[in-house]
Amino acid sequence: MVSAKPHPSPRPLLALETATMCGSVALVESGKVLAEYSLDIPATHSRRLLGQIDQVRRDVGVDWPDLAGVAVSLGPGSFTGLRIGLSMAKGLALAHSLPLLGVSTLDGLARQITAPNGTRVCTLLDARKQEVYAAMYECNSAGQAVRIGPDLVLPPEKLAEKLNGPLILIGDGALAYSEVFKERLGMDAIFAPTGSHFPRAAATGLLAEEKLARHDLLDPVDSVPIYVRPSEAEINLNRKA
Repeated sequence: MVSAKPHPSPRPLLALETATMCGSVALVESGKVLAEYSLDIPATHSRRLLGQIDQVRRDVGVDWPDLAGVAVSLGPGSFTGLRIGLSMAKGLALAHSLPLLGVSTLDGLARQITAPNGTRVCTLLDARKQEVYAAMYECNSAGQAVRIGPDLVLPPEKLAEKLNGPLILIGDGALAYSEVFKERLGMDAIFAPTGSHFPRAAATGLLAEEKLARHDLLDPVDSVPIYVRPSEAEINLNRKA
């Protein structure tokens, strides 16, 4: 059971993004990004995440009692990164009696796009093994991308067969397999600006604020990442079985 309750007055929300190597931490409040710290280095999230959190809190002058909650990107993405991010978010939420909120990584990527009403968006993350995680969206009258399909994991060539343009492609999967989509869609393949292809904690936080307003919280005890496909350990176990 979720025990923490949202605070009625506006307060900053801490957001964590660890689904890819480029991890980030952000503080958002009332639809505004107060601070964001991104780091794309080989060191694991477990070695750098706490430092990033302390940095943004110090820069904004926010202490733990000042926070409205803790939000985390749930995936899909790196299995290890997702586990680290969710474990950290759970620990912080429980230790400081804060609401815990979870956001799809693909939804966060889509939130980084603003486009005219009816524009279609495809979010893609490199899933390794010659596959991508993907989901489809369509922009509403406010310019925000709204999901119109489920999470997918499939080879980029198979995804390209399902697409027709024009549409915006965003995510490191779009970059890794850009030639596949250019060959299929030609000029109808519109790639997002270079700097927007990694998931950002700010987008996670802004989506989480909407969930907080609806009291759509995670249970810190039994919440799990969105893996979409089985882990390597599960695959190996099934092979042995």
